[in-house]
Amino acid sequence: MNALAHEGDFARALLGADATVPVALKGRAGNPPARRFAVYRNNVYASLIDVLASRFPASEKLVGKEFFRAMGRLHVEKTPPTSAVLLHYGADFANFVAAFPPAAAVPYLADVARLEWARHKAYHAADAEPLRQDALAAFVLQADQVTLVLHPSLQLVRSAYPVITIWSLAVRDPRDEPVQLPAGGEVALVVRPALDVEVRCLPEGGPAFIQALTDGATLLDAASRASQEAPAFDLAAALAGLMTSGAIVGASIKNHRHTDEKKAPRERAPLSAKSR
Repeated sequence: MNALAHEGDFARALLGADATVPVALKGRAGNPPARRFAVYRNNVYASLIDVLASRFPASEKLVGKEFFRAMGRLHVEKTPPTSAVLLHYGADFANFVAAFPPAAAVPYLADVARLEWARHKAYHAADAEPLRQDALAAFVLQADQVTLVLHPSLQLVRSAYPVITIWSLAVRDPRDEPVQLPAGGEVALVVRPALDVEVRCLPEGGPAFIQALTDGATLLDAASRASQEAPAFDLAAALAGLMTSGAIVGASIKNHRHTDEKKAPRERAPLSAKSR
């Protein structure tokens, strides 16, 4: 058996909770080092669970460390990493939580995990310079022709629960004043215009407006779609919100494109496996 095959056997045994010690491994007496391998396997699992805990701190606080780590271990068993680069590990954790029967007692947990993953993705998304307000003003006069380019980090997280409020309560300082949960769901706008990731709660019509812009609709068409969903939709307020959040990075009219970006968007370098 060649070295590559040995490595494959080792990896499968390492992340398989019930797998036997690879036959190629021998202890001092020539026997499989079952005990030492079990310790090593447990350390690997613990490290991967630590990665999940660092990506989903609010989720961990909502259910407690013991529950989260037990849930995380099952997730690692079911979905082990496929790369040594752990930047993208945890992408399917929210879906796992949604299908995890013991987590059903906390029905909003999966959506909180989705919000946390959106923040992680936004933090590592490409950089782009927000469009200046004076540059956008010239385009707004041609709302029936202008399309907007949104920040590459921008994401929407929809929830039937007040997910932003729940997340903020989980990560806030326990000395802060109590906050009452609002009724109904919330839609989060997640974007990283500079160094920090911002999370904003969108008003009615906002998600439809942003989704239409993302799909390439003109400003007027996007406003029309938003108004169909929310008759009281305020285009001026929606644009102001996008501008202040740094979510608009470019605009174009027909075949003419304008942007404040001096360089093409670039991926942020991963900081560590435990980065935000």
